[in-house]
Amino acid sequence: MTTREAVVDEAMTWLRTPYHHMARVKGGGADCATLLLEVYHAVGLLPKIDVGYYPQDWHFHRDDERYLGWVKQYARRTDNPRPGDIALFKFGRCVSHGAIVTGWPNLIHSYFRLGCVLGSADDGELQGRLDSHWTLFED
Repeated sequence: MTTREAVVDEAMTWLRTPYHHMARVKGGGADCATLLLEVYHAVGLLPKIDVGYYPQDWHFHRDDERYLGWVKQYARRTDNPRPGDIALFKFGRCVSHGAIVTGWPNLIHSYFRLGCVLGSADDGELQGRLDSHWTLFED
């Protein structure tokens, strides 16, 4: 199994985990940021990262690219999203939602109304909000 496949497989084990701001417990709760952190940590691509406290609605009141800043520390931008990569979306004034690509435009993400689900960047509230794609992989 490739590391990309391992990322998607690990993300799949988080499906049906309820949305819970700042939680990091598979089956118990996760938000879109903590889901990514836990999945990439589980497959060995990231160390355990503490991002500190962040209010749930921080992105509606700031132009600060906090979420994008976290991603930029560990990933690089890509124009060719592949399984295991990250898709970032804008809600409010800045990038504020992330998802794991399973096969573009399909993805796994934790969304406040749905919890951790399979979805598509072309449907629902994600449609038209794509900002960029990022990868932690060298290939």
